[in-house]
Amino acid sequence: MSQPARRPDELSTILRQLRSDADLPGMEAARRAGYSQPKISRFETGRQVPTTEEVRTLCQVYGAPPEVRDRLLELATDLTGGTVRSRAVLSHGARYMQQRVGKIEQASELVRSFTPTLVDGLLQTPDYVRAMGSHRLAGEELESFVASRADRQQILDTDRQFQKIITEGALRWHVGSPQIMAAQLEHLIKASHRPNLRLGIIPWTRPVHSPALHCFTIFDDRAVIVGTETATAIITDPADVADYDRRHTFYSQYAVVSDAARAVLAKLADEYRALA
Repeated sequence: MSQPARRPDELSTILRQLRSDADLPGMEAARRAGYSQPKISRFETGRQVPTTEEVRTLCQVYGAPPEVRDRLLELATDLTGGTVRSRAVLSHGARYMQQRVGKIEQASELVRSFTPTLVDGLLQTPDYVRAMGSHRLAGEELESFVASRADRQQILDTDRQFQKIITEGALRWHVGSPQIMAAQLEHLIKASHRPNLRLGIIPWTRPVHSPALHCFTIFDDRAVIVGTETATAIITDPADVADYDRRHTFYSQYAVVSDAARAVLAKLADEYRALA
C-alpha cells in the first residue's frame, strides 16, 4: 500500500504558522528557543512531538496568544509518550482511553494500523464491540464503552486518510456469535468502499516470514499506540516510530486490497452464516 499525500497535522501546522506570523526564519527561531534548526523543522513537519515545556518555550518566542498556547499544550499532552496500564484504564473508565485515542486521531491526517488478533477499532460494529468488551465490563460501563467507540468512528466521515491491515486469523477469531461475525464482515466489505480508507487483508494462505506479536496504530509519523493484554503504550520516540513504519510497510506487501480483499471477507461471512 502506498502512502497517500497528506496535509500537515494541526499541531505542526499551528507551530509553523506562529513562526511565520512572528516573521522568524527557522534558524532564528531555533536560536531564540535554544534548539537546533532541524528540531524546529521536525516539529513543523510532524516528525517529532514537542514536549509541553518545548511548546511553552516556542509560544513565548512566537508571542502566541494564551488560547493558542493552551490548544498546543492540549495537543502535545495527548501525543505524549507513556504507558497506561489496563487497571488504570478500567479505573478511569474505558471511555477515558477511547477519548484520548480519539483526540490523537483528530490531530492526525494519516492513520495506519496493523491488527493480527482482532478487527480494527474504527471498523468494529457495536455488537462486536459489546461482545469483545463484555469479559471486563458490564451494564452502563459496557454501554459507555460501546458509545465511545461509535463516537471515535465518526472520524471516518472526515477527509483524513486511513490504511488498515487485518489478518484473516483476526477475522477467524470467533467473537460473540456467528451472526455477529457475519455482520462484522459485511460491515468491513461496506467500509472498504470508502474513498479515504485502504483496507488490506492478509489471507491465511499467504506465508509471512515474520511473527506478528501485537496490534499497533501509527499516527502520521509522530506517534504509535501499541496495545497488549495489560497495557496501552503511546510511543513518540522518532526511531521507534520509524521502526513501526517499516513494519507496516512490510506487512502491507502481503495484503490483498479492493475486490480481492472483499472476496476474502465475503467468503468468511458465508462460512459464519453456515455456522449459524
